[in-house]
Formats: sequence, structure tokens, C-alpha cells
Amino acid sequence: MASISKEIVIESGADDVWEVIGDFGAGPSRMAPGFALDTKAETDHRVVTFADGTVVRERRVTVDNDTRRIVYSVVGGSVRPEHDSASMQVFADGERRCRLVWTRDVLPDELAAPMAEAMSRGLDVIKRTLDGAHDQHGLPH
Repeated sequence: MASISKEIVIESGADDVWEVIGDFGAGPSRMAPGFALDTKAETDHRVVTFADGTVVRERRVTVDNDTRRIVYSVVGGSVRPEHDSASMQVFADGERRCRLVWTRDVLPDELAAPMAEAMSRGLDVIKRTLDGAHDQHGLPH
């Protein structure tokens, strides 16, 4: 099983960033507008449409507000892994700075490279969207 881990520093407070990252129903569209074109929530599932045409159905595993950690898995859509488990966790790094750690375990291994690339592109957009957002107009809603 392939394991992917990516991390970025965001120049905003951990609680503010978590408010967006932990929003299972709309988080992808809020954190990465233009990269994630649409997010539709359906109870414990969401359907996310990406700019490249990829559509994934994801199942919520857990949202832990105390540890600022969300876990989900791709269970359908145009990408159909045999196994997928992803988590995003926000760690405070001072009052107005935090780290976002995004990890994923996926089978088959052949999906690791394209998923890692998509995660990197997504993190670039997330950083641009959430960096310094507390100093501008507030975080995306």
C-alpha cells in the first residue's frame, strides 16, 4: 500500500483554518476554490467535482474538533481505489500560524503518483486561499 504525506504552513490561526478544513459538507470548495469546483454533501458522503473533470464520492470517517482532524475515504466516482484512507489535520504553530498535514494510504500503488500530484496542486490552492485570510476579509464561507 502506498502512503503519501504532504505538509504546508498556513499564515492563519489554527482554529480559523480548521473551521474550513473540518467542514465536511463544503470544505473542499471553500479551501480550494477553482481546484474543487463543487461539493455536494449527502449525510455521511460528499461528491466533489474537480477542475480537471475528476468526480469523487467520499465517505466521512470522522471529524474530530478537539484534535482538528478529519478522516475520509474515496468510495466511488471516476477514481475507484481498492482502498483509500485520507486525513487532514491542523496543528497550531503560534497564534497566527499553523501547519496542515494531509496524509493518504491508497491501493493500488499505481494511484499514488497521480494522487500525490493532485494533493500537491490542492495544497498550493489551499495555502493561497487560507494564508493571511484573517488579515483580509475573513476566511472563505
